[in-house]
Amino acid sequence: MSLENLRGQIDAVDTELLSLFERRMELSRQIAEVKSTQGLPISDPVRESEKMLAVSGRVQPALTYHAHTLYDTLFELSKSYQRAASPLPPLMLGEIRGAVRDCFPTSATVACPGVEGSFSQLACERLFAYPNLVHFKSSTFDKVFAAIENGLCDYGVLPLENSTTGLVGKIYDLMKNNYSNFRIVKSVRLGVEHNLLAPPGVKLEDVREIFSHEQALRQCAGFIDSLGTPGVEIKITPCENTAIAAESVAGSDRKDIAAIGSHRCIELYGLNCLAKNIQDEAANYTRFICISKQLEIYPGANRSSIIMVTPNTPGSLSKALRRFYALGLNLIKLESRPLFENNSAKVMFYLDFECSPHSEAFARLLDEMKVFCEEFQYLGSYTEVV
Repeated sequence: MSLENLRGQIDAVDTELLSLFERRMELSRQIAEVKSTQGLPISDPVRESEKMLAVSGRVQPALTYHAHTLYDTLFELSKSYQRAASPLPPLMLGEIRGAVRDCFPTSATVACPGVEGSFSQLACERLFAYPNLVHFKSSTFDKVFAAIENGLCDYGVLPLENSTTGLVGKIYDLMKNNYSNFRIVKSVRLGVEHNLLAPPGVKLEDVREIFSHEQALRQCAGFIDSLGTPGVEIKITPCENTAIAAESVAGSDRKDIAAIGSHRCIELYGLNCLAKNIQDEAANYTRFICISKQLEIYPGANRSSIIMVTPNTPGSLSKALRRFYALGLNLIKLESRPLFENNSAKVMFYLDFECSPHSEAFARLLDEMKVFCEEFQYLGSYTEVV
């Protein structure tokens, strides 16, 4: 039998499948109406399990797995279609509409980790024309979250990830612990150029110890290694912040130390620049997020972030991700963080995706994720300054 003939038979089967699919979805819609009048939930795990068991006994053993995949997809499509056909508006619509603002503020009280001269401060100045900065020294960034939660500051700016060294794990852990107490309202991608800074009189060949934030030290690992010679070892000492490292070095009497920090720190702390742009990757960017206590959505918002914890069962993440594809939403970031609670191993997922928060697909996604996930938090919709 020829390939063309076989494809013709598949086309005929597909025509039957589409007709049966339309009929099945219409029946699903009618079932949703009946459930609505009886106050029953759309999801019925018991019925799904019974149906899957019945399917297993009606196909060849070699096709059992594929039949399970087919019906698992059909179940999810049916529930999504039923929710979309509901006469009730998506639950998130009211919250989203209430969060719309006219324009991003030019001035505000902003919590900033570290001290003056940090890269976080440079990010603040990219976001706000006239920021009233409140600096917090903290090795875990927790004071920035606390300042927002307690109303001490209007906004906070935090480093989230770097193009060279990846995510800032401490921020993700804090988001996990505080995700009910903050929202992301904007983000900025900042080009990061590191410099080796030392007190006056210290030469490059004198340096035996370098201070900086752990991320900066990792981003400049190649340069640091190049300073070492046989018999001479360069010690690296992590600090809470690059600017804190510069401040500490400037206040020391030692003549064999240096700090890795921003160009701003040269004048601020009276340091000399021993080497410029020492990061290993020329295109070195850090992404910072701007957070607030309340949900605020500004014009042009096209990027959204969510946190979810899925059931600890096979395929749960796949089912969640399928919703993005079904609704035509472009997923641009997926990070995972392990959770160990009550002797049960779970995983928290952080996701970024592209979509207007005012679209129907966006509201439908949030409503469906709330039903599907064990824990779910919408972190906000915003634009990213590049």
